[in-house]
Amino acid sequence: MKKKYQNFDTATTLAAGAIFAALVAVSTYLFVIPIPATSGYFNLGEIIIYVAALTLGPFVGTFAGAGAAIADVLVPGGAVFAPGTFIIKALEGLTVGFLNRKLMQKKVSLTVSAIISLVVGGLILIVGYFTYEITILGFPVSAVLLEVPFNVVQMLVGIVVAVPIIHAIYRIFPQLKSQL
Repeated sequence: MKKKYQNFDTATTLAAGAIFAALVAVSTYLFVIPIPATSGYFNLGEIIIYVAALTLGPFVGTFAGAGAAIADVLVPGGAVFAPGTFIIKALEGLTVGFLNRKLMQKKVSLTVSAIISLVVGGLILIVGYFTYEITILGFPVSAVLLEVPFNVVQMLVGIVVAVPIIHAIYRIFPQLKSQL
């Protein structure tokens, strides 16, 4: 049974999620800027997660976010981040998609809705990695604090690039707006 707001069936949603997870993994893997303090890295996978969540909703956003863990396994030294990435990025994609959908149902403009959703999702990224690296990986707070600006920039780059992309997507595929 389909939900009122969702025109995609389960198979289409799973396929879109798998495609976006692969796109996130590839875009994350291909563009890596190491952060020596924690062995983490800056990447562009955030953009794909944001686009997936904003255009196709929380379920596809969740799958897309989880795809970043694949890149962690492939990037040298990144495997230690994979469990945290899986949870943090999936939660980020879920939150962005869910919040955007709720705001759009309240007739908030596409740009404002997207930016609010992406800032909240970005905060999950920042707080999530901060917490994971200190509590699970045992990194010193001083080292983790050095990574925070990189995560903020990663979020901001994601916002600056994803918002114009979703506007272009909706111009080309206006029927996707009915997914919100």
